[in-house]
Amino acid sequence: MEKLLCWTGRLAGLAGVLVCVGAILARLTGSYHVGGFQVGTLLQAGIAAMLVGCLGYLALLAERGDR
Repeated sequence: MEKLLCWTGRLAGLAGVLVCVGAILARLTGSYHVGGFQVGTLLQAGIAAMLVGCLGYLALLAERGDR
């Protein structure tokens, strides 16, 4: 379970960072839509993915306890 939480946190955090960077780069180029989605929606999705990553790491720390 610890490995699952750790990898979930890593992958979700990485995906969130990549989506946020993509949304920021798209907006800097003057685009308001990417792949049928608004750039703001992609930014919010990236932030949500980073939050999932943080919660995965938090659950991992809570599961480890006093070890």
